[in-house]
Order: sequence, then C-alpha cells, then structure tokens
Amino acid sequence: MYAIVDIETTGSFAAANGITEISIHIFDGDKVVEKFETLINPFQSIPRYIQSMTGITDEMVSGAPGFKEVAGQIHALLEDKIFVAHNVNFDYSFIKYQLEYCGFSFNTKKLCTVRLSRKILPGFESYSLGNLSRSLGIRIRNRHRAGGDAEATVELFRHLLANDQDNFIGKSLKKNSKEQLLPPHVPKSDLDKLPYSPGVYYFHDKKGKVVYVGKAKNIRYRVNSHFSNNSSGRQKQNFIQHVYAISFQETGTELMAAVLESTEIKKIWPIFNSSQKRWENVYGIFTYEDQNGYTRLAIEKNKKILQPVHSFHYLIEGHSLLRSLIHQYQLCPRLCFMQSDTVACTGLDTGQCFGACEAKEEPESYNKRVQEAIGSIQQNESFIILDRGLNGSDQSCILVEEGKFIGMGYIPIDVQVLHIEQVKDFIQPYKENSYVRNLLLGFRSKYPDKVIVLEQQDRH
Repeated sequence: MYAIVDIETTGSFAAANGITEISIHIFDGDKVVEKFETLINPFQSIPRYIQSMTGITDEMVSGAPGFKEVAGQIHALLEDKIFVAHNVNFDYSFIKYQLEYCGFSFNTKKLCTVRLSRKILPGFESYSLGNLSRSLGIRIRNRHRAGGDAEATVELFRHLLANDQDNFIGKSLKKNSKEQLLPPHVPKSDLDKLPYSPGVYYFHDKKGKVVYVGKAKNIRYRVNSHFSNNSSGRQKQNFIQHVYAISFQETGTELMAAVLESTEIKKIWPIFNSSQKRWENVYGIFTYEDQNGYTRLAIEKNKKILQPVHSFHYLIEGHSLLRSLIHQYQLCPRLCFMQSDTVACTGLDTGQCFGACEAKEEPESYNKRVQEAIGSIQQNESFIILDRGLNGSDQSCILVEEGKFIGMGYIPIDVQVLHIEQVKDFIQPYKENSYVRNLLLGFRSKYPDKVIVLEQQDRH
C-alpha cells in the first residue's frame, strides 16, 4: 500500500519552518482507498511570496489545528505504507521532523516520482510536477495546494506503475538501493562511479555549475552521508533541490584532499560552501619599540597600513602561539600584553621573566630574544611531503618553497628526489592561502618522517 503525500510549508527546510497544509492519499495501486487533508497552523508567519504562490494566508491557518493535534492520525496513516511524493525527500523530511518532535518514531520506505519518472519516462525536457503533468495530459485542479498536487501525483504514479516494464519501482524499494536517498535529479550512475578513496567531490546544479566542494577520506561514503542522514537542516534541502550531478577528483592522501578542497573553494567560490569564504587573516602579531627601548609583541586585528610578523584567523590561535613564544624564549608576559600592567608580573615569580618589565634586564638582551622568537615563526624552509600515491607505482608530493605552498602532484616511486626543480616537473601549481599554509606546517610538525627538508644547495 502506498501513501501519496504532498505538503505546503513556510520555507525550504524542516528545522526552521512549518507545514501549512497536508494531503495524504492511500493508494492500493489501482484506486485511492482513503484520504486525509487539512490546513495546519505552523505558528509562524507565512512569507509573502509563499502566500502568493499557494494562496494560503496567515488568516486561513489561524484557526487550523497545529501539527501536534493531527500527528497521531498522520502517523497511523503513514507508518506501514510506502511513502510516495514528487521530490520525496522534501516532504518526508518535514513530516519525519514534525512526527518525531511530537514523540512518534517514523522510518518508512520512500519512492520519489521525480526519480522514477526520469528512469521510466525518459526524454522529457522538465520533470517538475506541473510540466510533467501537462506532458502526460494529467490535469492539476488546484496547483500549489496539497490536495491538487497530491491528486496529480496519484495519477502520475498510476502512469509509472503501468509503464514500469523493467520493475524499476520494485528495485528502488530494495534495501541496498540508493534510489530512496539520492536527490531527485542526480543519476544513480554518478553515485556508482564514486571511488572508496580520498579526494574531492563536486555537486553541480542544473547548468553544470559547481555549487559545493567537499573533501573526503572516502569519497563514496562521504557523499552518501550527505543524503542518507536524517538532517532537517538547510544544507541538505539545498542539496536535494539544487544538485543535478556529482563529480570527483581522487587524491593519494587525505591531506591532499584538504589542500585541493581549500584551493577549489577559493577559486570556484561555490554558493553552498560557507567555510573558508571570508578574509583569512583577521588577526596578527605586531611588533613595536616602547619608550624604554623594549621590543613589544602585541596581538591586534590586521590593518592595511601595518605588516604583522605573523597572521592567523582565530584569536585563540594567536594567544596559543604567543604563550608558546613567551615560554620558549623567556619573554615577559606583560611586555607581550598577555598580562595586565596593573598586576605584578607572574614571570618574575617563576623565573620565566628576567625583569624587563621592571627595567632589571637591559633592552638589548631582551630584544635579542624577541627577534629570535620572531625568526622562529618566520622560517622560510623549503620542504616536500612525500606520502601514499594513487597506485603502487607512484608517491604523492606536496612542495613548499621558502615557506610558501607551490603545488602538488605524483612522482614515480623509483625517482630519487634531489632538488626543487626536479620536483616541479611532477607537480601541478596551486595558489596558496593561509589555511593551506597552516595545514601543511601543522602536518610537517606532526609527521616529520614524511618530510624531506631541502637545503640551500638543493635549491640552486
């Protein structure tokens, strides 16, 4: 037995929006045996453009039941049925979210009439409910209302059952089928091509434009997780509605995937990526000489007219680095603004500070250690990171020259790396950014066995 469902809502994702109307048609494959339909009070304002599209106004739903009042009846109708809808994951996500909020467990098989139509009825220019119904001669009596759209979906599903010569509907309901999970417009063949390896994946819209870039240790598992989870948030609904294709690029390691993801986001600027789409280096460590001749280190927001000795995005990152420098080079916490001038220097008690804050240490001696500390975070080493390749005959290589990320690629495993120019023959150049630079420097510290430092003579 099938439950053919349509809903109207206040917005595009369940976590922050409500249902304003629901229509359920219980269909036995031949005829509708039961109907349930009602307006629902979402207890939030319906946006004007949705009121204009559906004709459902705030006044119309003000006296309607809230979802909680009809949840038991809806759950009883749906719990043992196959859930069918046009763009099923949209309707399903709202109803599941609302039912579970009301205390009902809900997990049933699904069928998407968009995906089914693309497979069983190929060749149509558009698979929207309105356009597909016109192409098939199905009349929609009340468009953009739950009842009218549900009735049209019943007739569309009846047509699909009659023309399903290869039993695609039955195959879609099998436990190991991904048809129930994928967005309505994404071909299953795109999913089948995804490898079980590290890399970057791309979600494309209807025109082929990349709208999201992601990295993965295992591309297939990660892409599956976007659609198989029960998230009712905005991102999943964006993917469901706007993603039409999936492509990918394999990498030898997870580190290369992270580097590639960052460079691709900066280059493509995909609409659904939010991380890394901001000014990278918000804060910096600045230096100046005070009236007593002592070199001071201070964390401030970056300014166009001043050049920091080191930049970072998060304030906590700068505090951590400065504390490390204070400890390693025996600097004064007060002169580094890590302690207020109104209290006694804690470094004096521990022996960490030699008294520069009280003029007990000469500026020349103190400033020498400050310069050493600055030099330690401005090291411009050249090195390569060698790691697993794409196959057994190569190894991945990431090149950093004089502290700057240059590019990455793959070197035959039998080639002995001697100098930078030799490495450049095998790598693809990429544009550096601070996220990648910090990522590579962190990896260098954590996995020194995978790093080859190139000395001065190797570079010339």
